[in-house]
Amino acid sequence: MTKNLTNKKKVIAIVGATASGKTAYSIELAQKIDGEIISADSRLVYKGFDIACAKPTEAEREGIPHYMMDIVEPEKDYSAGLYECHAKKCIEDIISRGKTPIITGGTGLYYRVLLEHYDLPKVEPDYAYRENLKKEATSDLYNLLKELDLTSSTRIDKNDKKKIIRALEVIHITGKPMSEVQGTKESEYDVEWIGRNFPRDILYERINKRVDIMFENGIIEETQNLLNRHGRIPNILYTIGYQEVIAYLDGLMTLDEAKDKLKQNTRNYAKRQLTWFRKNENIKWNHYPEKLKK
Repeated sequence: MTKNLTNKKKVIAIVGATASGKTAYSIELAQKIDGEIISADSRLVYKGFDIACAKPTEAEREGIPHYMMDIVEPEKDYSAGLYECHAKKCIEDIISRGKTPIITGGTGLYYRVLLEHYDLPKVEPDYAYRENLKKEATSDLYNLLKELDLTSSTRIDKNDKKKIIRALEVIHITGKPMSEVQGTKESEYDVEWIGRNFPRDILYERINKRVDIMFENGIIEETQNLLNRHGRIPNILYTIGYQEVIAYLDGLMTLDEAKDKLKQNTRNYAKRQLTWFRKNENIKWNHYPEKLKK
């Protein structure tokens, strides 16, 4: 680990695509440096989002405290702004006890608002406007966003209805694109950025294996249980893993087709993650040419 030459609080950020071994690496590092782990994953905040989202089990955590997981019910919208507020409190608590915060996960926006020079738009929600937009097709909303804010449309997944609506809401309230409303701020932390990566063929092999294990571990039952408890709410329907299993449960795909679709969608997600993280020039990438790490 590098020496902190500033008065800022030292944190370590471990980034990378899904299935690149961030969890195992962060636990190994925490054991070596007396660290504790803060999740930076927008799906792991939800209770019950376990197998589909590769949430580490208690056994896998090996006694290392983990934060920002299982904190809200799936019905709740959990914003990046809330994440920033809650994760900062975790960082302060960990540092106050003489330990090192290690932030790891796959949600680039969470890293950006917490650790980088990024200030979220201070725009209050317009719930009536949101409800009207929710009635529209996601593709139509995305096309509208491209017309009104092309820059933001390139940063938001075309299937992420929640983020598309938020971007349109900002335009509706401020009269300006979100890309212009977003500001910058000085980071409070001295961040050591560590990136995990594999050659593409090995990463894809790891993703495919992970999906097979998800089905062995009961992703179908987990999906059915969530639907029984919460219904077909957006946070379930638009989560990779659940959406493919739901298509299988609805008879729209065979089991093999659902598995293949999940593998494909996860590979595409990994591409988007790497594109996002590679924009950060401070990341020191660890490349593993062989199948050495979990």
